[in-house]
Amino acid sequence: MSVLLERIDTEELNGQAVFCVPCLCAPPVYRLVKRVFDVVMSALLLVALSPLILIVALCVRLTSPGPIIFKQLRAGVGGKPFTMFKFRTMRDGAENDRDALAVLNEQDGPVFKIAADPRLTRIGRFLRRSSIDELPQLINCLLGQMSLVGPRPLWIDEACQAKGQEKFRMSVKPGLTCLWQVSGRSELSYDKWVALDLYYVHHRSLLLDAMILVQTIPAVLSARGAY
Repeated sequence: MSVLLERIDTEELNGQAVFCVPCLCAPPVYRLVKRVFDVVMSALLLVALSPLILIVALCVRLTSPGPIIFKQLRAGVGGKPFTMFKFRTMRDGAENDRDALAVLNEQDGPVFKIAADPRLTRIGRFLRRSSIDELPQLINCLLGQMSLVGPRPLWIDEACQAKGQEKFRMSVKPGLTCLWQVSGRSELSYDKWVALDLYYVHHRSLLLDAMILVQTIPAVLSARGAY
């Protein structure tokens, strides 16, 4: 691993340094099956959930001004940036208030989370707690930018602040769900979050992916640590 750490380079994106992390390759069969599963399941879910998606899109549009879909640059596999999609849950332009609200941050490490975030819209708070806001990321999965299972995609700022082995969270595709998602989410410390992501990176398999997907359903329904 120390050899790989020496190979981590940085590139500049919009004036910010972005890590370029070498991929820790999994067996070809695993990668092929995982990709086929991602495409098939993402497509099926988008079709099956299309009525819900349309209703949510309408609610977002009618309850607050601004775009329906929130687009944000995140660090993908190898640290390469990609545009992640979510239903907008905050008032338009809320990202500009992040520095002013830094004192309210309830997470340690480079993570920024506020349980009672004043920027959330009425429908947005429900979408966050139910994880429905993340449904548009199925499109990211179809495009190959994300996988159904993998470490949650880091903000570009978070990726730039990653140190040592933390950078290897970006050695695999980010996912819609992960060990952190099914283990308590925001109730966990940043160190525990990193440890779970690194465990997944080094032990990923079809069985582990299946276990995480199965555990995601009760985790989402319980809304534990979701905000």
